[in-house]
Amino acid sequence: MLFNSWDQNKIKKTAPDSLFNTEAMLPISEIRDGVIVLKDGGLRSVIRVEGLNLDLRNFEEQEVVLEQYKRFLNGLSFPLQILIRNSYLNLTDYLSYIKGNLKKIDNVALHQQGDQYLSFLQGIDAKQGLIFVKEFYIIVPYYETDQDTSQVGKSRWDKFLNVLNAKDDVEAVVERYRKFIKGEKQLQTRVSLVMEGLSGMRMNSEQLTTSEIVSLLFRMYNPLLDSAQAKFVE
Repeated sequence: MLFNSWDQNKIKKTAPDSLFNTEAMLPISEIRDGVIVLKDGGLRSVIRVEGLNLDLRNFEEQEVVLEQYKRFLNGLSFPLQILIRNSYLNLTDYLSYIKGNLKKIDNVALHQQGDQYLSFLQGIDAKQGLIFVKEFYIIVPYYETDQDTSQVGKSRWDKFLNVLNAKDDVEAVVERYRKFIKGEKQLQTRVSLVMEGLSGMRMNSEQLTTSEIVSLLFRMYNPLLDSAQAKFVE
């Protein structure tokens, strides 16, 4: 009864509802021209790398690859972040490809074999997690001043507090844009250097575009929703 007598409109909340949504929790301000702009003014580029299977190489080849990798890391004057992501094999696009080609087959026997193959793959795709794949990414950081090591090396808790305390006003947005203009070329120079080093180890790599970065972040932070949406893709 006492609670009902209160004027609920006058009750002050300890924190606004928007403080704890996903957008507020992420340190990302925007993604522009394939570059992630952080709320603290830092820049990030993401490189997708194809992995090497050392088990398929003999001992001498393994030693050469490891030595090249060591030289590659020691030759860098800036820090890197390496992301290894485990995800199940998504056969949605391949299943759509098979369905489209089955419609073009007139031979009855071949069509039946194609249907059996399609059913087999659909059974595998239905059991998500049956086949796992690894994705390898390198995140290249850049700050306008010599803050690379100190900023990247911060604990997750400190980064989390910095995100919550960030005042995203007009002044901060303009300052971030200025830092983006100044730092984009320097960041791209680092990306080129990293990709050149990977190429020397015969590792194929490519820099992610804006849409690819958005897709990667969506899969990471909304894996269940991404999986549900994939079922509707034809």
